[in-house]
Amino acid sequence: MSAAGRLREALADHRPVWGGWVIGSTLFGPEEFVTAGYDYVGFDTQHGFLSDTDVALLLRRLEHLPIATAVRLPSADPGPIGRVLDAGADAVIIPMVETPEQAARAVAATKYAPAGVRSFGPLRPSLGTDTAALESRANVYAMIETAAALPNVAEICAVPGLAGIYVGPADLAVSMGHPVSAMWSTAEVTDAIKSIQQTAAAAGLVAGIHAGDGRIGKMVAEWGFQFITLASESQALRRGAADHLRDAGGGPEAAPQKGYA
Repeated sequence: MSAAGRLREALADHRPVWGGWVIGSTLFGPEEFVTAGYDYVGFDTQHGFLSDTDVALLLRRLEHLPIATAVRLPSADPGPIGRVLDAGADAVIIPMVETPEQAARAVAATKYAPAGVRSFGPLRPSLGTDTAALESRANVYAMIETAAALPNVAEICAVPGLAGIYVGPADLAVSMGHPVSAMWSTAEVTDAIKSIQQTAAAAGLVAGIHAGDGRIGKMVAEWGFQFITLASESQALRRGAADHLRDAGGGPEAAPQKGYA
């Protein structure tokens, strides 16, 4: 079974799956997440420094390794969505979704005519040419990360073709009038996050979230979230580097990790 298949099986069994996050072009970061036992790795083309070429090369490097892949795009523009799916991504994460119409556009970008607007053009021979199979590997996650989206979560979750919802806690806190530093300690924000998870679960969708570290990851798993991103390659490097320096008897105390999205 492929890594994406194992991921779907785990999600269907309501088990949490753990993800790493990559924001820059790197030869080793994704493979280190594989070695560490992560279930998926996400590539960020919204806030990261990755081009289409970077993502295509990174996806190809992971083609035969036991880890699933997701790409966060800047928008629901069908062109970039189609390119990363043609390059082999197992999932796309679409930010700032506030209405069911926006979610429906994201789904349409992963479907070929007549159901959608995706143009045919797989870039990897291993993907084959069966359009139904190509569509079936395209899992779409709509990011809920603004106060404006909160009244519409149930309608967004009802959009056919969505695999799940993915919460961006930092932007959600900011849009609700709270500082990023208080996103996990402000009841209004955490209550909203829990409500999103409950609504997604009731609709039969996977609830995902950008946790940012293991402690938060454990907490949100207890809330019912399944698709949980723990750390970026830069966070993992910073923490590991600080641990090595501290073990050697040097350096300041490590700063606490932050879980931004």
